[in-house]
Amino acid sequence: QVQLVESGGGLVQAGGSLRLSCAASGSFFSINVMGWYRQAPGKQRELVAAITRGGSTNYADSEKGRFTISRDNAKNTVYLQMNSLKPEDTAVYYCNAVVLPRGTLSSVTYWGQGTQVTVSS
Repeated sequence: QVQLVESGGGLVQAGGSLRLSCAASGSFFSINVMGWYRQAPGKQRELVAAITRGGSTNYADSEKGRFTISRDNAKNTVYLQMNSLKPEDTAVYYCNAVVLPRGTLSSVTYWGQGTQVTVSS
């Protein structure tokens, strides 16, 4: 089993910044992809950004230039630096990890419990 613990959410004014962190713990061989998704009230969960173990990144178009994803493989931690926040960024942000368990070639996807980000206008 793998646990993902998120931190760093909160309330911020428009134009402000927040940094989210997500640490993975448990027994596994490796974490292939780590990412952040978000879900606003009444909307589907959507990708914000993702990063591979090798450092390749993928961003949703609306976040390019404002958000930066990074990871520390030694700490099994992924970060999301969010700048120039807008009210429409308000959502619950979920950490996601695609994990390769020990002794298997099949990846398993895990989710964190979510952290609330609220941007006031």
